[in-house]
Amino acid sequence: MTFLRTPASTYRLQLNANFNFSQAASVVSYLNDLGITDLYTSPLFKARRGSLHGYSVTNPLELNPELGPKAAFDSLCKKVRSLGMGLLLDVVPNHMALSRDNPWWQEVLENGPSSPYAVFFDLEWDPPYRTLKNRILLPVLGRPYGQCLEDQELSVALTENGFVVRYYDHAFPLDPKTYLSLLTYRLDELKPVLGEDNPDFIRLAGTISLIHNLPPRNAPSAKKKRERIHWSTIIKKSLWLLRESSPLLKDFISENLRQFNGRRGDPASFDLLDNLLRVQPYRLACWLVSLEMINYRRFFSINDLIGIRVEDPRVFDATHHLLFKLVEDDKITGLRLDHVDGLYDPEGYLHRLQNRLQAIKNSEPGKLFYLVTEKILEDQENLPDAWPIAGTTGYDFLNILNNVFLVESGLGEVERIYRAVCGLEAVWEDVVYDKKKLIMATLFGGEVRNLEEHLLMLASKDRQAMDCSRQDLLQALIEVTACLPVYRTYISSQEVSSVDCGYLEKALTEAGQKRPALKEPALSFLRRVLMQEYAPGLPENQKKNWLRFVSQWQQFTGPVMAKGLEDTAAYVYNPLISLNEVGCLRRAVGIREFHAWCEARQRRWPVTLNATSTHDTKRSEDVRARLNVLTEMPEFWHQCLLRWRQWNKPRKAVFNGQEVPDANEEVFLYQTMLGAWPLQTQAIPDFKERLKQYLIKAIREAKVHSRWVDPNPKYEQLVIEFAEAILSEGAANQFLPDFLACQQRLAFYGALNSLSQVLLKTTSPGIPDFYQGTELWDFSLVDPDNRRPVDFKHRQKLLSTLKLRESKKDKIVLHELLTAWRDGRLKLLLIYQALQVRKTHRELFLRGEYLPLSVAGTCQEHVIAFARRLDQQWVLTLAGRFFSRLTEPETWPLGEKVWGDTHLILPQEAPDSWRDEITGVSRPCRLTDAGRLLPLAAVFSQLPAALLRGVAQ
Repeated sequence: MTFLRTPASTYRLQLNANFNFSQAASVVSYLNDLGITDLYTSPLFKARRGSLHGYSVTNPLELNPELGPKAAFDSLCKKVRSLGMGLLLDVVPNHMALSRDNPWWQEVLENGPSSPYAVFFDLEWDPPYRTLKNRILLPVLGRPYGQCLEDQELSVALTENGFVVRYYDHAFPLDPKTYLSLLTYRLDELKPVLGEDNPDFIRLAGTISLIHNLPPRNAPSAKKKRERIHWSTIIKKSLWLLRESSPLLKDFISENLRQFNGRRGDPASFDLLDNLLRVQPYRLACWLVSLEMINYRRFFSINDLIGIRVEDPRVFDATHHLLFKLVEDDKITGLRLDHVDGLYDPEGYLHRLQNRLQAIKNSEPGKLFYLVTEKILEDQENLPDAWPIAGTTGYDFLNILNNVFLVESGLGEVERIYRAVCGLEAVWEDVVYDKKKLIMATLFGGEVRNLEEHLLMLASKDRQAMDCSRQDLLQALIEVTACLPVYRTYISSQEVSSVDCGYLEKALTEAGQKRPALKEPALSFLRRVLMQEYAPGLPENQKKNWLRFVSQWQQFTGPVMAKGLEDTAAYVYNPLISLNEVGCLRRAVGIREFHAWCEARQRRWPVTLNATSTHDTKRSEDVRARLNVLTEMPEFWHQCLLRWRQWNKPRKAVFNGQEVPDANEEVFLYQTMLGAWPLQTQAIPDFKERLKQYLIKAIREAKVHSRWVDPNPKYEQLVIEFAEAILSEGAANQFLPDFLACQQRLAFYGALNSLSQVLLKTTSPGIPDFYQGTELWDFSLVDPDNRRPVDFKHRQKLLSTLKLRESKKDKIVLHELLTAWRDGRLKLLLIYQALQVRKTHRELFLRGEYLPLSVAGTCQEHVIAFARRLDQQWVLTLAGRFFSRLTEPETWPLGEKVWGDTHLILPQEAPDSWRDEITGVSRPCRLTDAGRLLPLAAVFSQLPAALLRGVAQ
């Protein structure tokens, strides 16, 4: 599989009003100097006003004006192209924002099923709820509907685009057919004032007549629907002209609006507005209603993000129009596809997209456009081979690389300590199962009910299942969904792949084991539906209904996994929170497994992304690298916990008979502080404030003592006060100096891990991806903490100085960086040097073999080593690990004293001489009877990580 353009490295920038096109353009030269080949940006299309991430798209046909004018975007693209770089754009095919800025959505709200854009959105016009037939439930109100109405939070107004209902920043258009109640109200009072022959009255009467004759919003024919849209436009223009040209009519309409908007304290005065709202194509409701009822597909549980139907060719063409133009103009060279698991048919979408892009670029057969998908793979899960893409956004790599820095026995000890301290017996798999069920019960009640109704309908037409009760089918559905071991399956036809069959069998079997009380007929029927095992003679239309149910269920299982695992279980199960990441690999990875995984990656997905930090990671790469050290010293960690909990117990409050924070939260807090504590003293005050905000989010995500849907501010405040107390300086606080000493010890070893980690990322199979700012130490937590502004001027200055000193062959620079490792320049230098090698030897890293290398000697388990080879080109990567078992804190693990007899064994065909591209030192092989050897005492004499390039003889 080859691509029109393949990056050698990518760098992710988050663009918003605070970091726009022009500011992005100003850092492109710096990124090019660093060695980055492709800029990688957050979504750039028009989004909800004030969006800091760009995923709440309101119009995919426009660039986001908050990022600057089109000329600024063109300048950015020109700058990128002038340096030979590419631009990888994040796009959102799954959903759009429900916003007054979304013209397609506004059209649907106004015209209901008659809107030409009704097919764009994943709406159920005939849901299980009778009151919502041909209506959209809009759970956008902050309080119950009646309270909002009678407190005058809802009001009707006339705008240039017709009548709207306003609710704070929202503006919901009224169905033009319902304008009658507003315009005929008190009309008998207006008539004698103006007179029947008054031109303004005649024009008003004419407009009212047009409204009378307007086809209804459920008009059956396409012709009537077109007529409705046409005449609605004329009616709205006519009304605005009447208002602007006639003071009397303006006063008449204004008074009607005043009366419709009611009087606070007089409930009956709101009857007019209430009756008007009851006949709209939508029902305004409190946001809490969505927990039990919904008739559109949401992005996860976010009410104001609605799924779009890109499986429909009309929707696909409309939503991708500007994107295709940017590709055609060579402004975009690659795409990152957000949340493909939300799509009705991901594989079908990817093929359609790839085919269109190839046609636009007029590419030769077999030459693909570079696409990566945000696909979260669970342990042992593989990306479908049939997808015409380059790979994923790299969470699979993140987890496998992170876990190679875990001591297996130490991880087991850390988990044992956690259970003992917290008094917990649950294992990870049970926690995920429980939290997925919790999520379905508390956040996705509406979606569950919709699927339940669909399944019940299918059962009613099946002789073996027609007697299954609603409750039995519901329980089977919930249990199987909770037991599904992956985010989703990919069934798109009556043929179910062996891979998907395996996942479904596992879920069905586990569901029966966990809930023996499940009724066999219901579980058996659900099995047949999911496996597409039709009864003989089932009519084609019913087969399509079975497949439609499976497709909608597949769209549902991803959000359940994401919210249950990533956003709940990962905040509840805290033995080692560096594992609580997107993808959540829960075990240590050995060197042999790491090599096998990389070899498979080079064979199957050689140009997929390698990520270690993203805008969505729960913790940055350097936080995880630091926390992983705990598995090297579990008893040290245990003693810390015992001391700290004893010292800090008096600082706990009691709330509803329980200590605050509870033991689980306390362990979580200590790990968070250890992992994210700044290296620079001046950053500590800011960190303490960030920590408070983070704790509130973490407590709510855990959903034990507080939730986003039901916050417990008193409990949250008590946790904050506990954190403040243990971080207060003073002689009475034994904890803080002890914590700082322990933290500094971890920080040093964590930094060593980080250096190895980033070198492995840059040279392993795949394309190294760098998240903004992480070329220096970065100790960010989950968003919004990891989306803070980056000081690029500081980074540019550091890189320029390093390059200048390197050009002058400054021999003391590396020693200086080791001494001052806390300032991050050492990480910057390593990344710079590795990226230069990657850039210079681009084909070697894209197409070259991955060769695991053997290490022998006393420290062999402490080294990961491999070669990349293409023809006569060789590059070796050597990276250390488990450093706390090699050296004391603040003592660099260098030379013979540490590495002793440990050596690298090279293949016979390998070069005899090597140059370390980081230090510039030559490293000749030792030729022995055992083969070509490289002593690690020499290789690691200046840095415990090395990138060696074979020197031609």
